[in-house]
Amino acid sequence: MYNIKNSKELATYINYANLNNIITEDEMKEFLEKAKETTFNSVIVSPTYVELAKEALKDTDIKVGSVVGFPLGFEDSQTKLAEAKSLMDKGADELEVVVNLSHLKDKKYDLIGKEIEEIKKAMGDKILKVNIEVKALDDAEKSAVVQVIEKAGADYVKNATGFVTPCHIYEIVNDINIIQKYAPKVKIEIYGGIDSYKIANQVLTAGADRIASNYGYEIVKSYKELRENTQVKPKPITLTKK
Repeated sequence: MYNIKNSKELATYINYANLNNIITEDEMKEFLEKAKETTFNSVIVSPTYVELAKEALKDTDIKVGSVVGFPLGFEDSQTKLAEAKSLMDKGADELEVVVNLSHLKDKKYDLIGKEIEEIKKAMGDKILKVNIEVKALDDAEKSAVVQVIEKAGADYVKNATGFVTPCHIYEIVNDINIIQKYAPKVKIEIYGGIDSYKIANQVLTAGADRIASNYGYEIVKSYKELRENTQVKPKPITLTKK
């Protein structure tokens, strides 16, 4: 697995997600306490809980990520920009912006690119991810939009919002190949259906830079049990002279 040495290192490749739209504050606090048990790259929470997450994780290295134009992406660019600025003011370190699929279907690449450029300019060195909802696109549309995203300066392309049927591993590998071919400078985050360390291994090995998962805690726990709790201690060997 990506030459990963232990569960703590694995966790650094995972963005632990909880975008449940009916979660209570107490349930979110429980989620954040679980996140603190390991070394996730980030948590991904709804705008409602960015400030709560920032406070809960202030003594850790875990970043706080949130979403803009989620999950449909059809808000106008100024609305998305205002939302992004508001979330950064609340402490968000990473933002995921859903691309306007109507613009993409109409090949209005200039509008898509301008939107991304404006948001990235406002974000500075904070991480901008652009979600393209691959299930809504054919391969030609994927290859076109990732070029626009790379040129506009986004840090990551993300494949899915989680509001559609998860992609099969073969579809994920195909999408990673497309992104790497047409936008080799942009990083890749994969979300959807990653609920075990075996699938996480497959996705990272296929070329993803990050994975996002609602099951991040369980993935890390399972990997820890496999790698760290099942080690066999060798018996000492006594050499005797003949």
